[in-house]
Amino acid sequence: MPTVLRINGYRFFFFSNEHMPEHIHIEKADSYVRIVLDTLEVTDSYKVSSKEIHKLVKLVEENSELLKGAWDEYFKE
Repeated sequence: MPTVLRINGYRFFFFSNEHMPEHIHIEKADSYVRIVLDTLEVTDSYKVSSKEIHKLVKLVEENSELLKGAWDEYFKE
């Protein structure tokens, strides 16, 4: 589970056996969110308020180049 980024106690990561579309997992304590990198669609969440989800989507958008680059580097064929 490569960790790509840590911000405000959140860990942004992906699993080593991921699938398309490109997405990022985000966790903090027992909360969890999964966001698609291209569309910023939230495809899963657990114990996260809508206000916090909005902040996380913004962080993914602001760091999209880094996150997509990490995905491409890790999963390049």
